[in-house]
Amino acid sequence: MSKGIIEGALFSLSDKSGAELLAQALHDRGVVIYATGGTRRFLCDHGIPARDVEDITGFPSLFGGRVKTLHPKVFGAILYDRESSEHRAQMEQYAIPTISTVVVNLYPFEATVAREDVTLSEAIEQIDIGGVSLLRAAAKNFAHVAVLTHPSQYDAFLHATPENAFDLRRRWAIAAFERTAEYDVAISHYLAADGQVLPSELPGALALTLPLAQRLRYGTNPQERAAFYLARADHLPEQLHGKALSYNNLLDMDATLRLLSRSALGAEFGSEHERFVRAAVVKHTVPCGVAQRSTVGKAIVDALDADAVSAYGGVVATDAVIDRDAAEKLSKFFLEIVAAPGFDADALEILKKKKNLRVMRFGQGLPDQLARELRVRSALGGVLAEDDDPQASPETWRVVSKRGPTQQEWHDLAFAWDVVRHVKSNGIVIVSGGTTRGICAGQTNRVSAVQIAAHRAGADARGAACASDGFFPFADGLEAAAASGCTAIIAPGGSVRDAEVIAAADRLGVTLVFSSYRYFLH
Repeated sequence: MSKGIIEGALFSLSDKSGAELLAQALHDRGVVIYATGGTRRFLCDHGIPARDVEDITGFPSLFGGRVKTLHPKVFGAILYDRESSEHRAQMEQYAIPTISTVVVNLYPFEATVAREDVTLSEAIEQIDIGGVSLLRAAAKNFAHVAVLTHPSQYDAFLHATPENAFDLRRRWAIAAFERTAEYDVAISHYLAADGQVLPSELPGALALTLPLAQRLRYGTNPQERAAFYLARADHLPEQLHGKALSYNNLLDMDATLRLLSRSALGAEFGSEHERFVRAAVVKHTVPCGVAQRSTVGKAIVDALDADAVSAYGGVVATDAVIDRDAAEKLSKFFLEIVAAPGFDADALEILKKKKNLRVMRFGQGLPDQLARELRVRSALGGVLAEDDDPQASPETWRVVSKRGPTQQEWHDLAFAWDVVRHVKSNGIVIVSGGTTRGICAGQTNRVSAVQIAAHRAGADARGAACASDGFFPFADGLEAAAASGCTAIIAPGGSVRDAEVIAAADRLGVTLVFSSYRYFLH
């Protein structure tokens, strides 16, 4: 740096937390402070001399504040290469000051659009242009400029040494680019969801910029690094007790909460099933037991008892507040997680006696939110994305056998169908009396899947309903279900041998219902 050059710092802040302490420290070091309107008033109110940005630009804030910092002198002050004699000559020629510290956080766009009553015009006014440009300029020139985007960075900046300053500036530059990317994605997602884009269209470019929510001890296995990134804070259940969540815990909790969603039930069954409390148990992302009962305690006990051996060390979730009775029943099992929309004080006291049990409270609407949102996963170094097509025709069911379902069988078929969509293909679910009795997931052979589910159901398969996530390509799968004692079966139609499967149902005297859609889960 040439002698006689006075260092400057530019402040433009929506979140002014700690800004007065940082600015005072810079002022004490002889740094000239420049600031935009509201930030300058804040600093001056705290007794810190701060110049208006228009002292650099020669222009006032224009167009209701839309243009304040967008000027060659401001960006020249940030972007010029301090090691270039040509740059230094231009700087002197055009009387451009030096700005070596940029302290900027952006208009609160995300908080604004999170309001239910926000209008499009309000959202647009919260799209920051100058701030994003300042962050990008300062981050590009991190070799000479420190860019601070969050109050959490201020202390490290003030205690930087010549030995670590470059590495710190580089880290802050990365954080700045991450922030601008996150900001742009929030804007594009809001505009796409505003109703001006057809809801049937998937994004033309899938931009995933998710802030770090939590670093994890390790991934699926101890030798793997892992972290959890989350776009919406309201999706993260609140932990009330227990050990920190692991990578596998988060996957299992996601699978369990999805089982609480009832969005697949048709209108003729949805309201009936809504009267019941649902409880679900998952182990290694595979459902072990699901039950619907009149009370949360009964639902939890029956879901656990559906496959008590598999439930050991599993995750339990319910869509009702857990009371003392339910907590006492849960305390008798070894579980990794208990999740619910709420816990009575007595229930929480009981569960907290189990030192390592993770007790999680989630928003009442979270299961259905998870079911509706875009689903993404990695593959071949890229990302696959899918959601439910809002223009798809409603699912329909047809009784194709001579024998029709009884009222109880209809309810069990609907419940089994609602559960099987969460079971990895080939998936089979056997249900009796509103409780899963046998579940089999991930088989390559559908007949084997039926046989395994029936073996787990045992005598409870007699008079039960059986759901298959895909069609029966041959009659043998249906024959295996009937041999176990199932009297009502639901599966998608569409096999070239549907007629053979229907004939087998009629020969065996069981009910067969065809759905118009399959629900593979890979």
